[in-house]
Amino acid sequence: MVVKEGDAAVGTLTLLTLEELTERVGMSVRNVRFYTTKGLVPPPIRRGRSGYYTADHVARLQLVRELQGHGFTLSAIERYVAGIPADASPEDIALHRTMLAPWMADSWQEMTRAELEREAGRVLGRTDVETLHALGLLRPVARGRFQVSRSQLGVGLGLLDLGYPIEAARAAAEVYAAHGRAIAEELYELFRTKVWPVYKEQGVSPEKIQDVVERLKPLSIASLVQAYEAGMDETRRANIAKRAR
Repeated sequence: MVVKEGDAAVGTLTLLTLEELTERVGMSVRNVRFYTTKGLVPPPIRRGRSGYYTADHVARLQLVRELQGHGFTLSAIERYVAGIPADASPEDIALHRTMLAPWMADSWQEMTRAELEREAGRVLGRTDVETLHALGLLRPVARGRFQVSRSQLGVGLGLLDLGYPIEAARAAAEVYAAHGRAIAEELYELFRTKVWPVYKEQGVSPEKIQDVVERLKPLSIASLVQAYEAGMDETRRANIAKRAR
């Protein structure tokens, strides 16, 4: 749709009415107006008494929804959006939204303490629960309620049976968190500076960008696992050689 003012076309942008925008992003009129007043999206383009919206509005509202889906509070969303340049293109914003998606799909299920123990087939002491938490296999959400990783819970219970020390679980969690953040930041910067400019120059759609990232995820995870395995083997050989000397 090209909106005209008088006899001249107003640019070549596809402009949406408020009704079309809300249908596109799945939000109510009230929410769109609220996020506009909060500065999370720019005001509509005025043409007489009517307001129209562009792909930029769509991309920013989709980003807000993505952030909400990841549990961001309104103040956290405002801080995140404030870090995005005002002149960022819809494709730039789509990159932010795509990189927010989980890199590993896991099945998390909310359970009570009784349900967790029934799943484990045993009574779990305080240290057991804290060890599973340190291992990243459960997250307390309320008193006596947890989100539990169904795919990895059995592994954690096996480690409990083997007497895995909670101090080791906590220390390992700190190592994973520190190095994981560093790797994530470097890979994000690599994608932003080496991959994204190429696709931007080609004028690819946000959907294609998302498809590229989704295809990269399993490869990136596999590469990290291989690098970890190679590093462990190298460290083991180095330690054996050191003891031999």
